[in-house]
Amino acid sequence: MVTNSAQRRARGRNRQAGFTLMELLVVLVIVGLLAAFVGPILYQRISPAKQTAARAQIEGFTTALDTYLIDVGQYPTTEQGLTALRRNPGAGGWNGPYLRKEIPADPWGNLYVYRAPGRSGGFEIVSFGADGLEGGSGDAADVESWQN
Repeated sequence: MVTNSAQRRARGRNRQAGFTLMELLVVLVIVGLLAAFVGPILYQRISPAKQTAARAQIEGFTTALDTYLIDVGQYPTTEQGLTALRRNPGAGGWNGPYLRKEIPADPWGNLYVYRAPGRSGGFEIVSFGADGLEGGSGDAADVESWQN
């Protein structure tokens, strides 16, 4: 009898030692359903965040360009570009650098486009969005300095 009850206890412990295949499948289905519902919501939040980051960077360039204007008396030309905020393009009165770090790419990895004179007068800065082409909507929508 002693061996019989010891065997039953050992079998009981072995059954409780792990998960059954069915339990693992149920957990995987639940995790998959959560990912299917949460994934698209998170993806929808990424695009507006990148556009907000581009607007913030453009605003920082605008502040630096205004300081450059005060020191030099005019905005950098299109040819001088935004690099005139980091390195003196030979302008008298330049008191830079006006940005602490090098000119970053936009949140999609493309270069910002700087034009002076711009559509609204002094200058314009544009990020062409995810597709890197002028125009577009959604992720590919342009972020423009005159619309901030």
